[in-house]
Amino acid sequence: MKQARITTRFVALAVVTLVGAGACTFDPQAGGGGGGGPAAAGAAERATGASGTPGPGRRAQPGTTKAKPKARPTKPARNTAEPTPGTAKPTSPAAKPTAAPRAAGCPRGEHQREVEAFLARLGGYGAVTVDGRQSAADCAAIKRFQQRYDIRPAHGRAGPTTHDVAKRLATTDTARCRAGSGTTFCIDLTRQTTWVMRNGKVLVKPTVTRTGMPGYRTPAGTFKINYRNVKEWSDPYEVWLPYWQHFTQGMGFHQTTTYLHEKSIGSHGCVNLLPRDAVRYWELGKVGSKVVLVGRRPGT
Repeated sequence: MKQARITTRFVALAVVTLVGAGACTFDPQAGGGGGGGPAAAGAAERATGASGTPGPGRRAQPGTTKAKPKARPTKPARNTAEPTPGTAKPTSPAAKPTAAPRAAGCPRGEHQREVEAFLARLGGYGAVTVDGRQSAADCAAIKRFQQRYDIRPAHGRAGPTTHDVAKRLATTDTARCRAGSGTTFCIDLTRQTTWVMRNGKVLVKPTVTRTGMPGYRTPAGTFKINYRNVKEWSDPYEVWLPYWQHFTQGMGFHQTTTYLHEKSIGSHGCVNLLPRDAVRYWELGKVGSKVVLVGRRPGT
């Protein structure tokens, strides 16, 4: 009988051990394989939006992994406490009527006048008065500008990032790009801007970009798009490259998945684009389209 009890306890212990092991299965979100869809804007990008391989030599895309089901949220406990019998509820004085809250205005930034001047020069964001004072119209125009170029937060304040982007766009000389006939994608590496020309005329106005960081300089020159893929997998950097258009040495256009205005980082040579610009460039591009890069990114 004693031997039978020992055997029974041993079997029960083995079952508990096996169940416990099953609860520690591998979580693909904790460092597993790559996902199966384009990276969403703002998601972590291990290689800062850079491509490492030209399209023709790419590897097969990895399979998708299933995410673990989320636990159901628990309902907050209800307050079941009741007032003590025999005690009266305290009376509160009549609440005084409060005035309606005033609409929050835009704070004035340290680059107010300069940003007003650049936006007036660029046009298309609303009326601005170049006087260095924040008005409701100035606030609305600056917000529209910030939203267009994904400057965060888009609160209408003329801060350093807004000033930097507005200055780069307003001082871009589109004539530096010798486009010629057909559709040409132009990149000013010095100002970190890009635009599209067709038959010598500007088709898409300058927008912002981010190119190769120090040690991975994006070269100046004239190239042609030789491979395109709506969703490319970068082999060495293990990251998805949405709206990929390769033009030289493993470098090409694609949508960035990090905050584009973080200037302390850069790509591994690629031309990073905001999501809406990446889609527009994809619609206009094709194999054989010309790509012209001028200047040099500061610090590279």
